[in-house]
Amino acid sequence: IKTMILNRVQQRAAGLASPAPAAASSAFSQRHAAPRPAASLPAVGFAAPARLHSSLSCSPLRKQAQTPRRSQPRGAVVTQAADQKYDYDLVIIGCGVGGHGAALHAVEQGMKVAVIEGHDIGGTCVNRGCVPSKALLAAAGRVREFKNQQHLKAMGIQVGSVSFDREGVAQHAAQLASGIAGNLKRSLEALGVDILIGSAKFVGTNKVKYGITGRVDVGGEVTAKNIIIATGSVPFVPPGIPIDGKTVFTSDHALKLEWLPQWVAIIGSGYIGLEFSDVYTALGTEVTFIEAVDNLMPGFDKEIQRMAQRLLIQGRPIDYHTGVIATKVTPGVPGVKPVVIELTDMKTKKVVDSLEVDACMVATGRSPYTNGLNLSAINTETDRRGFVPVNEKMEVLDKDGKVVPGVYCIGDANGKYMLAHAASAQGISAVENMNGRPHVLNHLSVPAACFTHPEISFVGLTQDAAEEQAKEKNFPLGISKTSFKANSKALAEKEGDGMAKLLYRKDTGEILGVHIIGLHAADLIHEASNAIAMKQSVQDIKFNVHAHPTLSEVLDELFKAAHLEKAPAKTPVAA
Repeated sequence: IKTMILNRVQQRAAGLASPAPAAASSAFSQRHAAPRPAASLPAVGFAAPARLHSSLSCSPLRKQAQTPRRSQPRGAVVTQAADQKYDYDLVIIGCGVGGHGAALHAVEQGMKVAVIEGHDIGGTCVNRGCVPSKALLAAAGRVREFKNQQHLKAMGIQVGSVSFDREGVAQHAAQLASGIAGNLKRSLEALGVDILIGSAKFVGTNKVKYGITGRVDVGGEVTAKNIIIATGSVPFVPPGIPIDGKTVFTSDHALKLEWLPQWVAIIGSGYIGLEFSDVYTALGTEVTFIEAVDNLMPGFDKEIQRMAQRLLIQGRPIDYHTGVIATKVTPGVPGVKPVVIELTDMKTKKVVDSLEVDACMVATGRSPYTNGLNLSAINTETDRRGFVPVNEKMEVLDKDGKVVPGVYCIGDANGKYMLAHAASAQGISAVENMNGRPHVLNHLSVPAACFTHPEISFVGLTQDAAEEQAKEKNFPLGISKTSFKANSKALAEKEGDGMAKLLYRKDTGEILGVHIIGLHAADLIHEASNAIAMKQSVQDIKFNVHAHPTLSEVLDELFKAAHLEKAPAKTPVAA
């Protein structure tokens, strides 16, 4: 979650509530000449449905009709729906970051709201994703920093041996997730949002049924003028890979940090794989990436890929296999029996290698969690990947491509941009649209970040995509770059490795994309993303003043380095 969203939530909570494969590598046996003691590994699985209890009734009474409301001040509790035909103005199926953000914004608009959640308030991000993973990265990053004696010595610092407590690191992540989830729940309750427990499915356009299998004491039917689908996603596991939660696992299991294998293979080198490689290598584990395409980090700008490979791969105990897929994975026994991974060439479809490792983490992306919604009740069906079809206003489309009145879908379930903060922004946009204020989210203005050490962030187009667009639309493409080595603050921290790149139209100054790798890149990207959202051009922001010495000057110099074909019509005037 972005810092701004978390602050908003926590402030409210505080203020309002208390064929035969090739021969297997012999490296496994060599690495286990002196094996670590095997840890006790209880089975790991999805969390059981949280036993949440709203302070308000789960079976709302019909309310008297009233005129449409105006926006309510923050903290105002809405006690009845605007239309007596419905129990609620808005029901949200799923209460992750997207559903929670939509609920808060809806209450601010004077809407009576309920959320239906079958697992944990906060969803994947808070409980099994971005929040606990950042806690692991923070702890692992400290270990890496203290172990880098050469880096510390350059600043006159000397430290002794560095050790860490695996259970303590895991507890830090678990406590952070639990604390933030509690804040989210309290903020909803304090604003009068009903929390209904169970899985939900459509009964009709304005009616959903919810409950828990085997529980007759929980559940019911509710009606709402508007319904938002915000069911999120689950880890995608390719065919042929059995998950045992111990030696073969997804990020859901890895976040518990129940043991540290000596050697782990990570299938996939996107955000999730990269971040966990950062954690594992800092804590002493060797990593092997298995990537289906011909290069690591697919989807990232190619220049950023090259620098990231130098900073995040080379010099660390990491190797990789590209252009191959894991067609068969056989789980092992920690410290006793290796995990065996069969690798098949993507082009020839022939088995080319076999690996024996301690553990295998599957980081091949995520799949929408949309099964069981009974979308046929609203004449809708998902696409072949399971995504719910929507238009630019987040309105759900039926089988004929027509809008289903009053039904919206946000976040990972619609597949537009599978990031927590994108889900929240889509939720706010949906609430605006259902209240008669047309709003369309510009997804090219939504930033993304990978919290490795150093961090990577970007917004907008990659250079390849920008070059293709420039060719299609026949405009001159401008590219400017800056280095962290030219930034005083970065040099003071001995963190000069990094760069920033700006892609822009040289004729109009339109910002097409910005890419950063370096210290606090995830924080620096927002000046660029906000500029794109506000439709600001290079000449609009290149004369902005930044405090010195700060890392923000990396962006300052980046925009100043951009030059248009024609000079701006007006020149800045000193105040």
